[in-house]
Amino acid sequence: MRFELFRDSGGHWRWRLRVQNGNVIADSAEGYARREDCEHGIALVKGSGEAPIVDMTTKIA
Repeated sequence: MRFELFRDSGGHWRWRLRVQNGNVIADSAEGYARREDCEHGIALVKGSGEAPIVDMTTKIA
């Protein structure tokens, strides 16, 4: 896997996460005016590896 940092047609910074078969499995979904903000978005995704998985299909009584 790799994160790709790039500029879109409007000049905003974006990222995408690409797996080894070439498919994109995640992206920033928004453009950032500053590269540093885009890099921070990547860091948030990288750091979420320990986030719990919550099944939103089950009802809590």
